[in-house]
Amino acid sequence: MGTEIPRSEAEISEALLQPESEKTATATAADEHVPEWREQITLRGLAVSALLGTLFCIITHKLNLTVGIIPSLNVAAGLLGFFFVKSWTGFLSKLGFTVKPFTKQENTVIQTCVVACYGLAFSGGFGSYLIAMDEKTYKLIGADYPGNHAEDVINPGLWWMIGFLFVVSFLGLFSLVPLRKVMVLDYKLTYPSGTATAMLINSFHTNTGAELAGNQVKCLGKYLSLSLIWSCFKWFFSGIGDACGFDNFPTLGLTLYKNTFYFDFSPTYIGCGLICPHIVNCSVLLGAIISWGILWPFVSQHAGDWYPADLGSNDFKGLYGYKVFIAIAIILGDGLYNLVKIIAVTVKEICSSRSRRLNLPIVTDIVDDSEASEILLVKKKRDEVFLKDRIPLGFAVSGYVGLAAISTATIPLIFPPLKWYFVLCSYFIAPALAFCNSYGTGLTDWSLASTYGKIGLFIIASVVGSDGGVIAGLAACGVMMSIVSTAADLMQDFKTGYLTLSSAKSMFVSQLVGTAMGCVIAPLTFWLFWTAFDIGDPNGPYKAPYAVIFREMAILGIEGFAELPKHCLALCYGFFIAALIVNLLRDITPPKISQFIPIPMAMAVPFYIGAYFAIDMFVGTVILFVWERINRKDADDFAGAVASGLICGDGIWTIPSAILSILRINPPICMYFGPSSAS
Repeated sequence: MGTEIPRSEAEISEALLQPESEKTATATAADEHVPEWREQITLRGLAVSALLGTLFCIITHKLNLTVGIIPSLNVAAGLLGFFFVKSWTGFLSKLGFTVKPFTKQENTVIQTCVVACYGLAFSGGFGSYLIAMDEKTYKLIGADYPGNHAEDVINPGLWWMIGFLFVVSFLGLFSLVPLRKVMVLDYKLTYPSGTATAMLINSFHTNTGAELAGNQVKCLGKYLSLSLIWSCFKWFFSGIGDACGFDNFPTLGLTLYKNTFYFDFSPTYIGCGLICPHIVNCSVLLGAIISWGILWPFVSQHAGDWYPADLGSNDFKGLYGYKVFIAIAIILGDGLYNLVKIIAVTVKEICSSRSRRLNLPIVTDIVDDSEASEILLVKKKRDEVFLKDRIPLGFAVSGYVGLAAISTATIPLIFPPLKWYFVLCSYFIAPALAFCNSYGTGLTDWSLASTYGKIGLFIIASVVGSDGGVIAGLAACGVMMSIVSTAADLMQDFKTGYLTLSSAKSMFVSQLVGTAMGCVIAPLTFWLFWTAFDIGDPNGPYKAPYAVIFREMAILGIEGFAELPKHCLALCYGFFIAALIVNLLRDITPPKISQFIPIPMAMAVPFYIGAYFAIDMFVGTVILFVWERINRKDADDFAGAVASGLICGDGIWTIPSAILSILRINPPICMYFGPSSAS
């Protein structure tokens, strides 16, 4: 799993938070007709969900296999869902057909289904724990590396990956269904992404909002076309191999190019820079400067002393080892700090909310003020709709138990080192961890699914030991990540459904359908990449950086810090502690100061991958910064659409590019840059 950007920061647009749109929603929601839950799920909605789910799975795989930073695509899912269905209904109406009106509830179901589908491309481990099991990652670490055994290899296979996702991906949906009222109504958790998505969809289905949405769709389509054309144009110059074309353009000079500092003209990364908060993009660039600008040149000067000078560029006993293990140290330090913090915040909030319910008087009088009364009526309407279509407790419990039994019996057949009793123990403690993650996500909008997965990885790998511990740990990581991730996503969608007057039952069913789609679409789209490109090549475009990191984590769980290069462990301790301190400073300093303190998790990514994508993302953030200064409203309204268009266009080009690669049709030109020779 890569680095997921906190969704609230990535997607809340101030244009969606205007008081006028909120008042409009308030004025109409109290007497709004709400379709039955079955009417909210339509065939046209499912068809659009499958189409968008496929596109977003491709985009997610591309990001996961290149840099591992995944921005939220919820806004694009809601916007494109609105565009496709509105276009379809408008087309049929012009032909004289009678069509069902497109409601915000149907829009919500589409968005939920799409997010559930492409979420499996992220949490399914295609860029992390699943691909960490393959032979290429094993060989990259080295056959003679302690703890890295040839028997701990399982290469990707389409059918076993689909089967694995089917047996692990649904449990999280059943684990917290009985607590939906507690989380949404009793604790009143904000779920910022769910709230922002709901406000987006609500705004689409007003007259002024529909007009803005139409303009946003035109903007998205324009930049999608430009991105697609540019990606196609770049392909002609990319030659054979990985050293040609605009992706290797030494824009800052050949010296900096050798240290991976160059702008590679990637629409995807520029789009990520437009979506991600400024602090994330600046943190990535700062991490690139610290690592590739300062640390790695310094360590390289000690070749022959700290490590043998004649080692290959991907030997863990050399500079490569420093890159991987220091990145792991920062990731673990950041994850540990946020885990402890969110558990502490969760416990504190639960205790304080109970105290408030026990000690505060219950106010039942209706306020005379007409606006306040209207708000109370809207809340009552939302509560009624949310509680109307109940999901029986017995159904949820029996579903969880039945799926857990099937999974416990099946997973050891796919991953023999992960014994059935380890899987069963995971399912006993998973609901508690899913609750912690869902509650923390509701408060902070940051899902720590990968952190819980890493905890499972270390525990199981150390318990199983050298005889199969790597595979067992990686598989356990997948089991835990799937449960806590899908549980948090479901609760987020319940919040969206609550605010858009969508039935909880339609939300649950659309999550089930979207997850089922993802179990098939995510492996199929990954298989397209696996077949067409050289996945895992550290010198190629699809490095799969987290594959090596996750396999090394499993080996660490078994062997400890065996045979690390000189001073590598000391540097790891230093960066681990630095990640804790930086996070602490972000929390204890005033907001006007903390907003400028970098995020360690974002800083860690370029330590291993390189600085080139940090340059691209920083270009995106500079464009957004200037745009906000020139016209704040336009930037708020259209930056997400521009970013989504750039990312989607580049993602769409992946399909013809992969087909050309499969057919062994190579680009006709290799554009290469080298130093000029003196005549």
